[in-house]
Amino acid sequence: MKKLLYDVLVEHLLFMETNGDLGSNANLRNANLRNADLSNANLRNADLSNANLRNANLRNADLSNANLCNADLCNADLNNINLHNAHLSNAYLRNTNLINAYLINANLSNVDLRNADLSNANLSNAHLRNADLCNANLHNAHLINAHLRDANLSDADLRNANLRNADLSDVDLSNADLRGIKLDGAILTNTKF
Repeated sequence: MKKLLYDVLVEHLLFMETNGDLGSNANLRNANLRNADLSNANLRNADLSNANLRNANLRNADLSNANLCNADLCNADLNNINLHNAHLSNAYLRNTNLINAYLINANLSNVDLRNADLSNANLSNAHLRNADLCNANLHNAHLINAHLRDANLSDADLRNANLRNADLSDVDLSNADLRGIKLDGAILTNTKF
């Protein structure tokens, strides 16, 4: 499996470096990458939909514009990952390390982020509608202009989080730690505190 994965990564890197003239875009749809070491990998634009990435190491990886819909990333290490414009709708990210993650404009609709560590993550303009962030750590996270309608943030750590101009309509913030939170311009229609 390691040799096959290595070959896919090499072909993908060649594809990205030659603007598609050589190599091939990584298609890892439905792949079993449980416990895989993909640290520092370049998987921009790759298809990892429905992939099993449980306990995988994706530290410092670039998955910008990647498709991770319905992927299982529970307990994975995504520290300092680039997921700019990535599609993660319906993904499982429970207990995942997303410290310093770059998730600007990412689609995280209906995602399970329970107990995830998103401290210092940048989720500006991210789409988190119906996301479950119960007991998540969002300490110092940036959620400027984020779309959180109907999300569950109960028991979350939002200390010093920046939610300026975010849509928090129908969001559950019960028992969340809101010390130092920035809510200037946020939409708080039917928000539960």
